[in-house]
Amino acid sequence: MYDDRRVLFSSSFCFAFNCCLIFAGISRTEREASTVTGCKGDKTPALLQLEQLLALGLDQRTAETALVNSKVTANLSAVIAEAGITWCDKSVGNLLYAVATKYPSNALVHRPNLINYIVSMKIKNPAQLDAALSFLTNVGPDSLDTGKFEEACGVGVIVSVEEIHSTVAEVLQENMGAILVQRYHINVGSLCGQVRKRHPWGDAKATKEEIEKRLTEILGPKTEVDNVKPVKKKKEKPAKVEEKNVAVAIAAPPSEDLNPYSVFPLPAENNKVHTEIFFSDGNIWRAHNAKEILEKHVMATGGKVITRFPPEPNGYLHIGHAKAMFIDFGLAKERNGNCYLRFDDTNPEAEKKEYIDHIKEIVQWMGWEPYKITYTSDYFQALYEHAVELIRKGLAYVDHQTAQQIKECRRNKVDSPWRDRPIEESLQLFEDMRRGLFAEGAATLRMKQDMQNDNKNMSDLIAYRIKFTPHPHAGDKWCIYPSYDYAHCMVDSFENITHSLCTLEFDTRRLSYYWLLVASGLYQPYVWEYSRLNISNTVMSKRKLNRLVTDKWVDGWDDPRLLTLAGLRRRGVTATAINSFIRGIGITRSDSSLIRVDRLEYHIREELNKTASRAMVVMHPLRVVITNLEDGKVIELDGKKWPDAPADEASSYYKVPFSRTVYIEQTDFRPKDSKDYYGLAPGKSVLLRYAFPIKCTEVIYGDTPDDIVEIRAEYDPSKTSKPKGVLHWVSEPAPGVEPLKVEIRLFEKLFLSENPAELKDWLGDLNPHSKEVVKGAYAVPSLATAVVGNKFQFERLGYYAVDTDSKPGKLVFNRTVTLRDSYGKTGPK
Repeated sequence: MYDDRRVLFSSSFCFAFNCCLIFAGISRTEREASTVTGCKGDKTPALLQLEQLLALGLDQRTAETALVNSKVTANLSAVIAEAGITWCDKSVGNLLYAVATKYPSNALVHRPNLINYIVSMKIKNPAQLDAALSFLTNVGPDSLDTGKFEEACGVGVIVSVEEIHSTVAEVLQENMGAILVQRYHINVGSLCGQVRKRHPWGDAKATKEEIEKRLTEILGPKTEVDNVKPVKKKKEKPAKVEEKNVAVAIAAPPSEDLNPYSVFPLPAENNKVHTEIFFSDGNIWRAHNAKEILEKHVMATGGKVITRFPPEPNGYLHIGHAKAMFIDFGLAKERNGNCYLRFDDTNPEAEKKEYIDHIKEIVQWMGWEPYKITYTSDYFQALYEHAVELIRKGLAYVDHQTAQQIKECRRNKVDSPWRDRPIEESLQLFEDMRRGLFAEGAATLRMKQDMQNDNKNMSDLIAYRIKFTPHPHAGDKWCIYPSYDYAHCMVDSFENITHSLCTLEFDTRRLSYYWLLVASGLYQPYVWEYSRLNISNTVMSKRKLNRLVTDKWVDGWDDPRLLTLAGLRRRGVTATAINSFIRGIGITRSDSSLIRVDRLEYHIREELNKTASRAMVVMHPLRVVITNLEDGKVIELDGKKWPDAPADEASSYYKVPFSRTVYIEQTDFRPKDSKDYYGLAPGKSVLLRYAFPIKCTEVIYGDTPDDIVEIRAEYDPSKTSKPKGVLHWVSEPAPGVEPLKVEIRLFEKLFLSENPAELKDWLGDLNPHSKEVVKGAYAVPSLATAVVGNKFQFERLGYYAVDTDSKPGKLVFNRTVTLRDSYGKTGPK
């Protein structure tokens, strides 16, 4: 609903707009009720001066801040005019200022009444005002029941000083245990809150003073300990990317007990204003549903939360989409509602069935179950019919400008030369477009919005364009396709979406979103934008990801170096870890944070530490011959799959053969020992994990001193020696039989810079060492039965998963994450 009959469209289209409102059943009274006015209907109140605000008792800083905010200034002007005062007490002035900044715009018709209550001191404190504003928000433009209003905000209720003193005494007695322990560190605000619950209209200042007085009487003078501030656990401050105004968050995630969905309103509250839109002719529109439209919506949905996850099927989903899924599906699940998986398939040139199939499959893998799977193309007929109706209302026209000409007109805020063509002519031309009588680019359908608006999304958006391209879902029925901006809001309304949630770059599109819904007489969902997920050392743009894939800088959409969900899954990351990461970073509107990839890795380690069984693999083998173990002898030992494996459960162990020939990592031997080294060296002993201590007795060199061919050692079958170093190892399973050979793929960050997306030559920032393939690694025999998707912790090396390139007789493992993060912290082993 609009503020008045001229609010949304320019004056040349006011008649068409009024017809639209009348057609939608919006009465003149209802339209005029929320008109932005000054005193006695004056829509252009005089500019305020600093002296006027100081005369109201506002402090200097508040007054100066108000004057630089045009929105606050306009509201204050109207409030002062309605109050009819030039001077007042500070307490009254502060309440009037609160009215100007917090008043619900869907109930502007009642604002003069509220101001009268304040000026006459019937409402005299912030608690009463907050209650009044809440009451009026729910009433909206409907008639006001004065009795209920006064009861709701405590008009006429007097709380005596004696009552406050008595209740303070009761509250302090109830909290005496905590007071005696915490003394002057007790939370006085919490005590005040307990008193306020019993006397919501009592004097807050008097309450606080009485509590502080009583505490002094109970505890006596402050001691030195009382004056020492309690040590608070410091929060890790986000680091800053060098020379960038981008915060980097590396701290551990917040408690998962916090409800990330608490910021969202109930569906029945979609009559409240949450968006104010300013137009080039000076009018303001406040978005909210008329009572009748909201009631019809609630009846259709049963009052349930209805959300949608609306990806465009033009590529594979990445971790940013995981955040969108967490918000869209998660909100519906948390509120016992429904979430659609809707394909926003309005551009047949970029969309493929491959992407549609992938999205369906990856949504399920992420743990989400759609209420229904729909397509924007399912609504092509309804969208077309609404376009025809908008032409009939004089709110749309067929344009013949080229893309460049449209761009120039928008830049210069100039109307199209075809904007005023007759309605019947546009109807016929749009029909010709539908029948394929125009070439691509020869005509578009545009909305008549506000070409002079500073928000370019209101510059007569293109609603339909011609494309002679078959559609992957709709086939070849259509040769005109709706634009995203035209279709998205309408399909949200068709599907009765209660919460239309999207990333912050869509914030400027709210105006056009609501323009179309009101012009079409449709229900308006609640729109809320959240920050994009920006992760370091990668790119998240589908255009850039597509470039990496098509130009073969990576090995496909599921390359484990990419943060596509397919790539993360192939790398061995679980959906649980991804969702835990998303929950940890929270749902906010802050768009200045760059999350370090280390934080994602933290959650991956946490998950895999609990779910990945242990095994031993030697990446770069060095042969060790146990000279005091007889030829042909093989000792079968038990290796633990889990650190705390019960001794009586055979399934918690795997078999490890120990024979005369074993292999250790090349880096676990040095020809020269040192105090800070715990590996093997000449004359030194180490413990082989799950086996025996061994002592190096001889080193066999090749042609150069750096070429170590073989180590000879003796083992201690009694295990009486207690070396400090513990090494992982692999042995020949039988004399002369090579251990299980596997291929290991090691992955590092794909880009060298933390924020490659900001670089002009972003491809030049690719890390040349982002992938290393190790073909000659040795593994314990138990890994021979591993299958695609199995995950392991290779002891002392990291977490690994079986890759899809594995074949019978050739196992390939991807390193999911190391045991240590980039700060040297080691995860559990």
